[in-house]
Parts: sequence; C-alpha cells; structure tokens
Amino acid sequence: MQQKKIHYAWIIVLSGVFTLFSCLGLGRFALGMLLPSMGEDLTLTYTQMGLISTGNFIGYLVAVLICGIFIRRLGERWSITSGLIMVGLSMLLVSQSANFMLITALYFVTGIGSGIANITAMSLVAHWFAPKYRGRAAGYMIVGNGLGIVTSGILIPWLNTHWLEDGWRIGWGAFGIAIIIAAIATALLIRNNPKQLGLQPFGSDESIDTDSRKKIAAVPKNKNKLITHIGSIYFLFGFTYVIYATFIVTTLVEQYHFSEDKAGILWMAIGVLSIFSGALFGGVSDRFGRKAGLMAVFAIQTLSYGLAASEFGQVSLFLSMVLFGISAFSIPAIIAATVSDMLPPAEAGKVFGFVTFFFGIGQIAGPTIAGFLAEQTDSFTSSYLLAAIATALAVVLSFILKPIKQSH
Repeated sequence: MQQKKIHYAWIIVLSGVFTLFSCLGLGRFALGMLLPSMGEDLTLTYTQMGLISTGNFIGYLVAVLICGIFIRRLGERWSITSGLIMVGLSMLLVSQSANFMLITALYFVTGIGSGIANITAMSLVAHWFAPKYRGRAAGYMIVGNGLGIVTSGILIPWLNTHWLEDGWRIGWGAFGIAIIIAAIATALLIRNNPKQLGLQPFGSDESIDTDSRKKIAAVPKNKNKLITHIGSIYFLFGFTYVIYATFIVTTLVEQYHFSEDKAGILWMAIGVLSIFSGALFGGVSDRFGRKAGLMAVFAIQTLSYGLAASEFGQVSLFLSMVLFGISAFSIPAIIAATVSDMLPPAEAGKVFGFVTFFFGIGQIAGPTIAGFLAEQTDSFTSSYLLAAIATALAVVLSFILKPIKQSH
C-alpha cells in the first residue's frame, strides 16, 4: 500500500516557523529578556529602553513600505532569506556595541529585516492553502514566536549568571548566528507557490479554487474602507501587545523584585503557553469566523492587561501572564487569514503589507508612550491600563467588522 505524501504546503509552514522564530521570536521578543541586564550595564533609562524598542518598530514600518519591492524583484523565497540575514548580522553588531544611539540604529536595521521576513512569510499562506485552512496554517507558523520566547527565557539568565555583565552581549551574538543559520535553512526549503512543484494549494480542488478566487477578486466594493477597518484593529494589537512584551520582565524585576532567573522562568512560561496560541485561535476563526476569533482574543487580552494594571499582587500578575500567553500571537494569524480571504493570492501579500503599516505605527507608539508613563509614575501600572483600554476598543471594532464570506 502506497503511503500518502505530506503536502509541501506543510514544509512551507515549517519554514515559516523557522522564519518567525528568527525574525520575531529572537529578533524582537528576546529584547524583553535582554533589556534589564543591558540597561544596567549601559545605564539606560526606561525612556531609552523604550526608544531602542521603538527604533526596531520604525525599521519594521520601513519594511512595510519596501517589502513589495523586495517581493517583486527577488520573489518570496529570497526576500525572506535576505530579511533574515539583515536581522542576524545587525544583532551580531549590537553584541559588540556600547553606545545607545548606535544600538538603536542597529536595532532599526533588525526591524527592517524582521518586517521583510515576517510579512513575506505570512503572505505565503494565501498561495499554499485553501481558505478553510489559512487560519490554522498562519497560526502554526506563529509557533516560532513562542519558541523564541522560550529560548531567550532559558538562555539569557544562564548567560548572565555565567558571564555577568557580558551575558547580554553573548546573547545578542548567539541569536545573530542562529538567525543566519535559519536563513540558510529557509532558503533551501521555501518555494514561492505550489505551481513551482506542480501542486495545488492544500485543501483545494482546482475547479472550486478557480471559482472561489474569481468571487473573492470581485468583492468587496468597499475594499479600501474594509482594509482601513482591519488595519485599525491591527494598529491596536501592535500598540498593546508590544507594551506587555517589552516591559513585563522589567516589571517583574524592578517593580515586583523578582530575581532575573525567576523572571526568566516566567517569561519562558509565557512562551510555552504562546506556542499554540496562533493555531488555537486561528482554528477558532476558521470555524466560527474571523470576527469571532478577533473578539475572543482581544477580550482575553483586555483582562490580561487589566490584571497587570490592578496591583492586586503576584496572583493577579501570574493570571495576567497566563491569559497573555494563551492569546499572545493569535491576531497576526487571524489578520493574515482575513486578508487572504478577501483577495486573490497575488494581491494578498501587498494588502497584508498595507494593514501591517497600521500595526507598525502601533508598535512605534506603544513602547515609547509606555516607557514615558513609567518614567513619570515610577510604575508600569498606567501603561498596562492604557493597553487594556485600547484592547477593549479593539473588541468593539471587531464586533462591527462586516463578516467576510469564505470559500470552502
């Protein structure tokens, strides 16, 4: 009896895991673990810590504007590879830097590479999967984010214990090397679309897929208004999650007086919980609709940020971290699937880049405002409260989002 082969679409998902592990899991989310020791060694203020993070997000925003050019000239495969190489090399250089402005500039370059790699990888879902599988596929790719958090939660405290003030430098350097290796792996695995291998998208029938794409290409008439609406929702996610991801470890260490080792364990626990957050709620959106998926995630995150702001004690903080972990990276998966449902694959990547522009602006504003508020109040309570209000607004915007018809 002949065994059924695994569809190459799942190899694309695996390459997406490698990509997001590198460009976001290590390239962005490891910053929360690196900041306390780096800030102490370089005597950085909260505002400067926020600005380093903001520099990364400005780079990400630049990537949104130029990503389409990369894809047109290089194709998806080499766009992702070149983005990852930018991330890896810039992080290696950060490991050798001591100047705040230089580190911010280098982390800006990291942001450009992260954006190019991430946006392009997520757009591959539209090429390789039929609509009814896109939420789950994008969610599985986002497993890479959680794996990156787990890695930094284990490695950084260990490095700081053994190499003291040089631990954060070794961390940046090790992550840079790992990302360059991942770039080589993705270059070997990724193919731009199923046609290159003589395949159809996973879960599709050729005739059904052709008809559905014609229907999708013809709707909606108010496409620009709908894209702006989706972009506004994505802005609120970018604005809020980054406050939590950037400052939760610093909050544990400086506000609740946890040791860096214990804070690392808790950060790692968030990573473990977040590993399947994208697949979980991406699956919910496949089954119950994108609107329902968005509302569920934002409601959970509102509660998480509210608990972090409550100052009820460690129990409320731990519950906040659990809620953040199980929902952490669901929104990008659902947004990518939403855009893929709206448009044919050739357009989906471009439009995903456009709504990511809104997301990028949110990421820029979030850490800067949160760092400033913390500086003024000597606490992150007001920052988390602001995040809770913003995600509550996102629930409302998701509720009034007109449902998008999906083809099965």
